[in-house]
Amino acid sequence: MRFAFAGCDRNLSIFEALVAASWQPVKIFSVPEQEGIAYHGALLACANDHHISLQLDPLRPHDLLALEALACDILVVGSYNYKIPDWNEHLPYAINFHPSPLPIGRGPYPLVNAILHEHRHWAVTCHRIDATYDTGAILAAQTFAIDQFDTHESLNIKIQIAAAQLAAQIGQKFGALWDAASIQSEGDYWPLFSAADRTIDFATSVHQIRLQLQAFGKLECCARVNHQEARVKSGYAWFEPHNLAIGQVAHEYASNIVIACKDGFVVFNDWQFVQD
Repeated sequence: MRFAFAGCDRNLSIFEALVAASWQPVKIFSVPEQEGIAYHGALLACANDHHISLQLDPLRPHDLLALEALACDILVVGSYNYKIPDWNEHLPYAINFHPSPLPIGRGPYPLVNAILHEHRHWAVTCHRIDATYDTGAILAAQTFAIDQFDTHESLNIKIQIAAAQLAAQIGQKFGALWDAASIQSEGDYWPLFSAADRTIDFATSVHQIRLQLQAFGKLECCARVNHQEARVKSGYAWFEPHNLAIGQVAHEYASNIVIACKDGFVVFNDWQFVQD
């Protein structure tokens, strides 16, 4: 199979698994880098190794025409921010690897809500690309467990591992899986997380604050500390009775700051004030 890949570095494992299955890459599409979410340096190295081009501009209809001229069989998508144009007139196949157990968690970045909503089972799903986001018929899925200790970073790694396993299966059995793809049932769409989702309110519980710190990780939470806006990359919260005012700084040591919340304390380990 001759394939084009559209995605970013965190789904490099998909590209590598398909190459290992003797699929031949003809072009890579990626996105401008966004700290914590999207990088393309590793894919650029792959493009150079395979003597193919990497494009950062959005994939447009004329790019599909160019892929047709390259005798491309299939467009493979994983973590690509741009909508894929109608491919049916130019390519035999197009599939997407989505980091959720579809039809649950359609949308641009479901990892955060997987932790905020306390899911205990998760998946990467491979589906046909159709006219609407993440709704195409499902070829296969790779499931795995997540627990109360998982963070944004650990879930990201689990998804990469599952994606590689799923891509290996797709690479070996594509024709049969495409023909047997199952129509999705009713599902739900999760929009990209909001500023409110990532803002820590010390009047809420230790449980809620823990979930936010785990769900966002290096994507950062926001908080008001001593009446100043702060960005938080890591921290921990624990239950403990106290008589302090909510939001009061209880302790400071080196770069660590401890703040009282409704039913305990939260410590920020890696954080900084937002510069005006």
